[in-house]
Amino acid sequence: MYWFFVILAFLLAGIKTQKPKKYQKVSVIIPAYNEEETVAKVVKVIKKVSFVDEIIVVNDGSSDNTAEEAINAGARVITHEVNKGKGEALNTGYREAECDIIAFIDADIYNLTSAKVEAMIRPILEGKTDITKTKFSRASGRVTELTAKPLLNFFFPEISFEQPLSGQFAARKEVLKKINFESDYGVDVGIVIDADVLGISIMEVDIGAIEHDMSPLLDLNLMANEVVRTIIGRANKYGRVVMIDDIGYDIRMAIVGLSLTILGLFTIFFVKFVSLSIGVIISIIGIILALYYIIKVIVKSIDMFRKTPRGNLVRSFIKIHFPMIISIFVLLLMISTFIGAAHFDHGVLSIEPNSRNLIIYADDSLRDNAISVRGPYTVDTAIENETNEIRMPSEAMMTLGIKANDTIQLDADNVYLINNTRDGEPDTLRLPIEVKKLLDLDDGEVIQNSRLKDVFEGALMTHSHEVNNTTVVEKFIITSRDKHSSNFELILDNESIINSSGIFKNNETYEVSVNGVVVDSFNFKTNLTETFKYGNHKFKVIFTDTNSTSIKLFTRQNQDTFLDFNF
Repeated sequence: MYWFFVILAFLLAGIKTQKPKKYQKVSVIIPAYNEEETVAKVVKVIKKVSFVDEIIVVNDGSSDNTAEEAINAGARVITHEVNKGKGEALNTGYREAECDIIAFIDADIYNLTSAKVEAMIRPILEGKTDITKTKFSRASGRVTELTAKPLLNFFFPEISFEQPLSGQFAARKEVLKKINFESDYGVDVGIVIDADVLGISIMEVDIGAIEHDMSPLLDLNLMANEVVRTIIGRANKYGRVVMIDDIGYDIRMAIVGLSLTILGLFTIFFVKFVSLSIGVIISIIGIILALYYIIKVIVKSIDMFRKTPRGNLVRSFIKIHFPMIISIFVLLLMISTFIGAAHFDHGVLSIEPNSRNLIIYADDSLRDNAISVRGPYTVDTAIENETNEIRMPSEAMMTLGIKANDTIQLDADNVYLINNTRDGEPDTLRLPIEVKKLLDLDDGEVIQNSRLKDVFEGALMTHSHEVNNTTVVEKFIITSRDKHSSNFELILDNESIINSSGIFKNNETYEVSVNGVVVDSFNFKTNLTETFKYGNHKFKVIFTDTNSTSIKLFTRQNQDTFLDFNF
């Protein structure tokens, strides 16, 4: 047991005194201009950090004893004969440094501690990042808040550091070779921007409060000018001015086009008081605008990518133009919704999201409305004194191939008159109680337009045509399965009076009656022409094949007459 505690104590002591793993050497660069009062203290603090191998003070043309104080404190000193600026001082020190990791620390910090230095360098030693920049509490920061942050937010919105001008940095020497050092106060923000655009990993490290000399207003003015010049220069170099100005306009116009497209589609399907044609026109204009400007954006973006480093350009592009991305996403979501609500049955494309359904016929030669907006329809009870009537929207009649004043027979005993819906009830399907029972429907039930053929399957419909004082009634049964249809043209006394279509079965017998009396019957064949007479009247029915389908199954012999003429 004694030996166990001895070994445990030895291990704990070893852990406590162990230094950070030293797999790279560290140099610290201290730019100094007339900092004789503080530079020695800064050097001595940095020397206490165990993993720092080299301290270089760049005496930037000082007129006081800065160089002597730094040498006496144990630093290596490099002197500029004249003041060249902070950026030049950093650049000189970085090029003279012999280590793998380089830290830049100001010479005028009164309360610098080894812990602050370690916090700045340790993330790089541990492989967490390539560059660290510090943030800390201080009383100044006017140039940062009034100049640097607004401009960075405009041109480089992906850069969101609290203190982009902190002045204290550490970095791997190999990544600093990729960065352009400004010669003045713009060096700090230049490093941040270059690292961001080039895709170099950079981390902001909090080192607590620091105390250093407050810059006079004149120096702040100079600093602000140099910071502004650096940010604008980098924005122009990396294509951000073009992105904001030129491409920005194209993106805003693309958003206008996308918005118009969304508005048009929304109008088609959900705004009932706006006509279908207006919605289609708005959508077409929007699509043209959106495609034109999106193509311009893509072309200019490709050109920008060729001219500038890749890095975080994509991330910045996404952040700047997030509204366009959202507009595209909403449009794609809307289109996917419509596609999910689409049905294609034998030449008829039906797009039916709530609350309106777009019906597009592939063959419009046989229909007055090849494209229309229909349904859905809400079931309600018939009016009290209309027990033998079904009130149906005109769009539903179009789908079933009938019109007002036609009739529908649902069983052997009951025939119901078809009537238009009442004012203010454009999509209401009013059904007598017995009809709801036969169709297994309840009040409030919503019926999509494509479901009408299923609901009324097997119903016998009589559809009337009024032509030249003659009523021609065609009779057919609703089928839920669209089938290949044929067209027929009815010619009376050498005058074409009806063009209609429906489903005929080959070799089945169909009858024609006049005033309820059967006057002709024939076996149907494709492309058949049937002629017959009644009194002084000559009839000709010309059947032709079509490429469309229908839910109208014409009645055959033993079911009912196919056509009935009433003079």
